[in-house]
Amino acid sequence: MTTPEAEQSSSAPDAEGPRERPDAQAPSGASDTAGGAAEGPRPEERLERAVRVAEQALIEYEIAVETFRIEVENFSRLHHQKLGPMYARLDELDAEIAEAKAARSGAPEDVRAAQEARARVMPMPGVEELFHGWMDSEGLFPEAAAMLTEQPVRPPQRVRPSDEARKLYRELVRKAHPDLAQDEGERARRDEFIARVNSAYGRGDEVLLRELAEEWAAGPVPAEWRPSHSEELYARLEWLSQRKELLTLVASELEEGAIGAMLKLAPDDPDRLLEEIAEQLLAQVSQREAELAALLGR
Repeated sequence: MTTPEAEQSSSAPDAEGPRERPDAQAPSGASDTAGGAAEGPRPEERLERAVRVAEQALIEYEIAVETFRIEVENFSRLHHQKLGPMYARLDELDAEIAEAKAARSGAPEDVRAAQEARARVMPMPGVEELFHGWMDSEGLFPEAAAMLTEQPVRPPQRVRPSDEARKLYRELVRKAHPDLAQDEGERARRDEFIARVNSAYGRGDEVLLRELAEEWAAGPVPAEWRPSHSEELYARLEWLSQRKELLTLVASELEEGAIGAMLKLAPDDPDRLLEEIAEQLLAQVSQREAELAALLGR
């Protein structure tokens, strides 16, 4: 997995562009060179090429940020689905252990600690949404309980879409990116289309991505954008630079967040990282259960 930060050096646009203004005067005799040598590109032509290069670089960077965002989102969901029940079980065991200690000693500090531990596992509004169908206000769902007892359960969605889905997604975004629109109507069409592409990619739906590729190929082919004057080109470069800075902030937030940091620990196999954490949590559950049994004299 390549994070947006890693791809930025090769993908982020260089929005500085040529320094010459289009109204700069050509050096004296530039058109009368010996032997009739051809003139170089006009400043406006160089500026237009710089804008196009910056646009393509920004699209590539946006693709990198979006693919990483999908991985972070999926990993976050899997983290809740797979590990949420184990964290909940540990909190419940901690509460029961604290309550057993308080029942034995009757000490005010033990009673207070037991009350605080129990408060941490009290049902909260929205817990169903938080654990995505693995836990509700009444407790664990059957699949979650099965996971804690190592019984077979339906495997959750993988962290990242398949390689084929990633390939289809990148190709579609390169072709249909809104920044390639020549007018507001075309931009709106591309915005709506890319929203459907992002949704399909987030679900790893290869079939739908192929259908979207066919739909785009059969749709209207927009005319290539030809800026009418150099002022628009300079404004475009400035916008691309600002957009790149915004994407850099988004990428930093993703990479520095708790889930992004976890993904960095296992960039090539994040699913295995979840398995390792799950094994550690199961060991803690067993330890807490043994401690509780000793306190209760079982």
